[in-house]
Parts: sequence; C-alpha cells; structure tokens
Amino acid sequence: MEKNTRSIRIECPKLLITRNESDLQWLIGSPFFPPLTIISTFRCIHSNSSGPDFPKESEEIRTLLLKGFDVIGALIVGKSDPEKTAARAVEAARKLKKLLTGTTKLENEETIGAVADTDTGDIRFFLSETESSTNFELVNPVSYGDNPEKFVWESGCFLLCQLPIKLPVCYPANKPSDAESIFSRAIEAVIAKFKDPNVVYLVEASNRASLDVVQPVILRGSELDFDAAVANIELLDEAAQNSEKKLLRCAHFCLKSKSTSQLLSAENADIIQISVLLNRSEKSPKCSAPAVEYFPAMDETRLLIVDFKLEVLCYAVQGIPLMHAISKLIIPGLIDQLISMKNMNLPYLLTQHPEVTFYISLVGSL
Repeated sequence: MEKNTRSIRIECPKLLITRNESDLQWLIGSPFFPPLTIISTFRCIHSNSSGPDFPKESEEIRTLLLKGFDVIGALIVGKSDPEKTAARAVEAARKLKKLLTGTTKLENEETIGAVADTDTGDIRFFLSETESSTNFELVNPVSYGDNPEKFVWESGCFLLCQLPIKLPVCYPANKPSDAESIFSRAIEAVIAKFKDPNVVYLVEASNRASLDVVQPVILRGSELDFDAAVANIELLDEAAQNSEKKLLRCAHFCLKSKSTSQLLSAENADIIQISVLLNRSEKSPKCSAPAVEYFPAMDETRLLIVDFKLEVLCYAVQGIPLMHAISKLIIPGLIDQLISMKNMNLPYLLTQHPEVTFYISLVGSL
C-alpha cells in the first residue's frame, strides 16, 4: 500500500486515555484483517521504573492472547517528544513480538507506535516499516469502525480444543531431583506427538455452531501444513469447492447465515470443536501380533502422575482451510499452554500442581 493511502483503522471501542491509564498498552490486530487494523488493547501488566519486564510480560500475553490475534504495536501515554516516544513504543512492541514468536527476526516488521497526550487524550499514530529504519511515518487518517463486533464476528469463529493429559513420571527414589528433567522430557515427547504424521484431529461442529447435521471430519498429521506463515495462507471464499477434506473451510461447520445483529458477538460466535486422538491405530497392509517391551528398573523407582487439562481457544476467519486452522492455530496454542503448564508445575512437581485460570478479552480493552 502506498504511504499516502495508508490509514489506521480502529475496530474496538474508541481509545480513551485518562491520567490513571497505564503508561504502556499493547495494540492487538490479526493476520486475518487488513494491515494497521487495531481490534483491541492489552495493558502492560509486568513493568517497573525501567520499563516492561519482557520475559514475564511475554508469558502473560502468551496465556491471555488467543491464537489468531497478534501484537502489532504499542501505545505510550506521555508528554515527551512524540517521535521519540513512538520509537520507544515500537521498540517495546518488537521486543515483545520476538519473545512471543521465539525468533530473532520478525517476518512482518511493520509496527505501530502510538503516543497519547496525558492532558487531552489525543493519540498520534506512527509507523515503522523495518527494524533498521530510523524514520517514523505519521499515519493519517485514523478511522473508527461503527460496529466492531460485526467486523470481528461476521466472518469469524472460535476453534476450541480440550485435551486432558495424565503424564506418568518415573524417577529414582534416591534422586528425586531427576524428576524435573524426566518431566521436561515427557512434555517434549507430548509436543512432538502433536506433529506426528499419524496423530488424528477430529473436527466437528458444536451443538450451537450449526442447525444442520454436519458430519465430523478426521485429519491426520500427515495432511497438515506447518510451513506456511499465517499471513500467507490463502483464504477460500464460498464459491471454492474442494473434495479434499483438509481444504474444507471452517465455514463448513458454522451457521450458514446470521439474520440478526445480536448473533454477531463473541457470546454467539460459532464454535468448532477439535479433538486430538493420539492413538496410532490405523489399517495396516500387514497383519502382526502386538508386541510388548519390558524395561526393568535397576533401582527403587517412584511413580508420579501429573494430571492437567489443556483448553485452547483460537480465533479464525471462516475462510481458512482446516489444515491451516489446526497446524497454525490449534497446535501452537496447545504447545504454548503445555509449556506454560510445565513451567508452573516444575517448582511444585513433588508437592502440588497449580491450576491455571484463563481470563480473555476478545474485543475492546483488557
């Protein structure tokens, strides 16, 4: 898009800044929406006099922010030089994005730096196109959507995956400290199974998602695509017809029409249920008897069962093919949550296991 045609689009309740506001907020967008579209803001939770505590903040955002939404910039409240303040906001947003994605270089470096005046509440938006650039473009105009709920949910839906896990951990009775490394390896083994070619993902409409009977669809790990970036995924329109089940649109499991504006909200959004089946059973061309291997413990061993339930909620547009919805949204969500559970359980592994509660704001300010 040419610079003279660029504009910021805000599809959330108008950003109102007061003196009591946090001095830094994260701007939230989505790869499914046009560039420079803000659909929500998150207040920075972990900060001190020197700025955000990025490791803690990234863990918090990773838990709170649904897959399908991204940090696209930051807003700082203050009265100092606007361009320098915007540079600080951009730098903070890029640092957070790198921690969230686990990369040292961002695929999409275009980042918004917003500056709000503490007295008037007026907000100025600047754009940085690359990490190496020292120039910041003041973006005008800024438009506010009339119906943010409709913008997000008219073509959007939820993907929900619930996965209970009972993880056995056997460790030497005389070396309880080994339990942590054994538990970590067990978590890594579970993560690897999510991408196993033989793992099965069962996709079905929830009772609320469709009035018609829609048959469930089964996809195996071998049918997924882990290479494509979310921003590069081709969304399919209603005219697209494909016999391959992996290319079915998420819309296949959603209501075909929404007649009233009341239905266009997070509370009434279509929900697509995705279940993970780790059973590797399938038809085999060869018949063989089951085999059992026995590994005797050389020393006294204790068994610890770590029991928890993953619950991943993602946002997707209805045009995304199932294979991408699973590989780029559900699986990364499961992995992030599993790693968070591991980090929370490790300090209490031999005593008690903490429970996680998720608080999510979908549209508007958290």
